[in-house]
Amino acid sequence: MTDGKMLMTAAQRARENSYSPYSHFCVGAALLTKSGKIFTGCNVESAAFSPTSCAERTAIAKAVSEGERAFEAIAIVGGKAGEKGGFCPPCGVCRQMLAEFCAPSFKIYLGDENSFETYTLGMLLPLSFTRQNL
Repeated sequence: MTDGKMLMTAAQRARENSYSPYSHFCVGAALLTKSGKIFTGCNVESAAFSPTSCAERTAIAKAVSEGERAFEAIAIVGGKAGEKGGFCPPCGVCRQMLAEFCAPSFKIYLGDENSFETYTLGMLLPLSFTRQNL
């Protein structure tokens, strides 16, 4: 099984845990570390909206909290509750958070386990703000 397919399947499973009572938009993410571990995340909404956590940032926070800082790829699946998840690009905040830890060549898989497209972080965030800007 390819990394992309394996990660898409894990992201689909993570999406099932989404807490999205307000938007009803469920997102799952699966983050592959360079050491071969997979950290998953789902979106967790709040009635106050701004404390809402995206699936991608949840997966990143889980990995970082476990000591992982080097990432290989991420798969993201999203869509309305009750529907099969599919193509769901990361929001701008998640792209910026990925740029904190990942090179422009970092792989991002979007779609589902049967059909997905591969992008790079550089393609989705060509002018990121990084530590080199400080």
